[in-house]
Amino acid sequence: MNSEVSTYIEQSTPEHQQILTALRSLIFSVAPNAQEQYKWSRPVYGLEKDFCYLKTTKKHVTIGFFDFAKIKTNSQKIEGTGKAMRHVKINAVNEIEEFQIQKMIKEVLV
Repeated sequence: MNSEVSTYIEQSTPEHQQILTALRSLIFSVAPNAQEQYKWSRPVYGLEKDFCYLKTTKKHVTIGFFDFAKIKTNSQKIEGTGKAMRHVKINAVNEIEEFQIQKMIKEVLV
């Protein structure tokens, strides 16, 4: 685990820390060989290429996906207008399971 990412999480609000920690664990459970980096002022996860990132805002935590078009599960939850990246907003830790984020991560890795 990357120390800069750990610091990013520790400096977040308690609510965001809970969500970020859960997402971080979930990413490593799906992709145990993922490389965790801190770039563009946020945690970024990749294998051969980057596949997702985490970001906090005042209201929520965002999990962003590169190659988002591969995701079929809850695709209506994916927001944004980027050509290569889009995101899902998470307001509470229970939404991670509700939105089936684990399945979304698996789909983006295919």
